[in-house]
Amino acid sequence: MDSNLHSPERRLIELRMEHADLDALIDRTSHETPLDELMIRRLKKRRLALRDQIYRLELALDPKEPA
Repeated sequence: MDSNLHSPERRLIELRMEHADLDALIDRTSHETPLDELMIRRLKKRRLALRDQIYRLELALDPKEPA
């Protein structure tokens, strides 16, 4: 059971949830006045890093085989 808590599949789900949360936060923050551009840039950078992690984990879980 403990191994399930640290499985790559679970980590992928957690990363996707964090990415979605950041998406929502960026959307809300970009409509606020005054606009905090530095914070938005940092959030977008974090979101991009998460997307890269998600991509690498997806490849590790389901590697593409040559046709």
